[in-house]
Amino acid sequence: MKKHILIIFCLSLMITSCNSTQEKQTTPDNDFKFLVEQFADLRIMRYQVPGFESLSLKQKELIYYLSEAALAGRDILFDQNYKYNLTIRRTLENIYENYDGDRNSPEFEKFMVYLKRVWFSNGIHHHYSKDKFYPEISESYFRTLIAATPPDNFPVKTGQSLEEFTEEIIPIIFSHDIAPKAVSQSAGEDLLLNSACNFYEGVTEAEAEAFYKAQKAMDIKTGGDTLVSYGLNSKLIKRNGKVTEEVYKVGGLYSAAIEKIVYWLEKAAGVAENDLQQRTINSLIDYYKTGDLKTWDKYNVLWVGDMQSEVDFVNGFIEVYGDPLGIKATWESVVNFKDQASTKRATIISENAQWFEDNSPVDSKFKKSKVKGVSAKVITAAQLGGDCYPSTPIGINLPNADWIRKEHGSKSVTIENITYAYDQASMGNGMLEEFAADEQEIALARQYGSLASNLHTDLHECLGHGSGQLLPGTRGDELKNYGSPLEEARADLFALYYIGDPKMIELGLFDKEEVAMAEYNSYIRNGLMTQLTRIEPGKNIEQAHMRNRQLIASWAYEQGKADNVIEKFTRDGKSFVKINDYKALRQLFGKLLAEIQRIKSEGDYEAGRNLVEKYGVKVNPDLHKEVLARFEKLNIAPYGGFINPVFVPETENGKITSIKVEYPDDYAGQMLNYSKNHSFLPSIN
Repeated sequence: MKKHILIIFCLSLMITSCNSTQEKQTTPDNDFKFLVEQFADLRIMRYQVPGFESLSLKQKELIYYLSEAALAGRDILFDQNYKYNLTIRRTLENIYENYDGDRNSPEFEKFMVYLKRVWFSNGIHHHYSKDKFYPEISESYFRTLIAATPPDNFPVKTGQSLEEFTEEIIPIIFSHDIAPKAVSQSAGEDLLLNSACNFYEGVTEAEAEAFYKAQKAMDIKTGGDTLVSYGLNSKLIKRNGKVTEEVYKVGGLYSAAIEKIVYWLEKAAGVAENDLQQRTINSLIDYYKTGDLKTWDKYNVLWVGDMQSEVDFVNGFIEVYGDPLGIKATWESVVNFKDQASTKRATIISENAQWFEDNSPVDSKFKKSKVKGVSAKVITAAQLGGDCYPSTPIGINLPNADWIRKEHGSKSVTIENITYAYDQASMGNGMLEEFAADEQEIALARQYGSLASNLHTDLHECLGHGSGQLLPGTRGDELKNYGSPLEEARADLFALYYIGDPKMIELGLFDKEEVAMAEYNSYIRNGLMTQLTRIEPGKNIEQAHMRNRQLIASWAYEQGKADNVIEKFTRDGKSFVKINDYKALRQLFGKLLAEIQRIKSEGDYEAGRNLVEKYGVKVNPDLHKEVLARFEKLNIAPYGGFINPVFVPETENGKITSIKVEYPDDYAGQMLNYSKNHSFLPSIN
């Protein structure tokens, strides 16, 4: 199984300038505020929706309905991340709204930071590291908060007193022994028993693997000609010694929220731009009603074939980063429409997909002889939901099923209004000056960094994930918990290899090789140094994208060490990295791409594990300490997320006559609004 949402790495955007491709953006007023607030390791921003006013009323109505569907599944993600997340969120929100005490005390301010972090991470585990985070207040103070809050709205179970509820909830929040890790990737441990995510209950890693192995064997036995993504939309539970599935669907698990999603999708189908889009939406509705994964595949085939529609969306149980086994998917949604001007860049890339595939440095038996249905566009995000909110991707490549990609193609997007918002919010923060090796590197980043970053995303999503093929007999899930970092490394390497190819200049995508140099500088600096700002002292790297980046950078450094391709040096007591031979580095990227494609195509678990564990996991503690100290002085939050715009319909005689877009700047206000008006699940599912 492949994972194709490229999670935004804020630090790479922090160190690029904002000239280049972003000048076309417009603002509702001259004082539009991108950065709203900052707390803990997070910063909250706003993004704009340029071009919305030029859409037709029918298209605006479609976006409105799809946006409501995008908000309806928010509770699902909270529950998937941890079974007590909804209980905790509602407890904290009740205190925030009804606490009858001193709200200006330092303790209450710390309580508010904790609540904001829970909102941001869709639960009590960090959205990126998956480590549990804790309130910086005492248990005794938390008890006073509960005691000074009217008891009526706490999510107390039937027959449970508030005192009993308090004694149950406090250790769940404060104990370091309860649910310390949402997703464990520690080699040699039972990944399920050591993970707090709510995809499995009472099931061991071996039992889960045996359960799905039996399903796959039955698929083969019955002569199935497709490879269904078993387990994608279900929870695996052991009751009375028997392992069974609870499927997410209308009438099944998460039914109340899914019914609302379906309601808004049915509205959207009524104003679809064309017949294909209407059939696509109706197919998704059928999937939600039945939970049938073959219907999910049918929907994906229709969705990937819809290149006519200007308005588009992602909605469903899609990405499997939240499952330590890489089987079960979290719920997410993105509503968008095409950025016509910037799409020309992505179209050039997709139209030449066969050339890129044919000239890839991988073994010919791992290449597609005929690339099908590769399409790419640049989009304007209009609404983010589920696992894409508040933290969101900057690029998407779907669907994930290998057989669909091979037979029907894939759809790739770069979300340029999001990258623009990151850029605008990060201007002048000092990151580039602190970590770049020299003035030339700084100049390259300022002049070409934004374009280079967007091109990397285009190549990663449009071509990288869509390249290569599996050998007969390989399903694509053999790499287990190492599949995600290896797949992201494969796509990144494809982008890195080709951004340095003269073909890019020939195609008119840029006119100077310095664009590639800027991207190489950023990537190596990021992989070897700056991404360490996201790791707590003493911790190893567990997040898939971070493992991917360190794997590539560390492997390239080691392989090129004899020729000093990448140099590590110190100046004034500070560590830096510098590329001395860009062409040699490109060849190293090609060599590693060939090996990782072989690992994927053959399903070589041992080789994949060894590569990730050797290069992508361990952190140099001395360098880590230094980087954290330098970064702390800059007072920059390493992670960012967004407040959604609000679409406000105006009606006359029950009919929508116009839809306006508003840009709220109250993070807490939006979160409370969502909890009141878009929350449909019980506290414990």
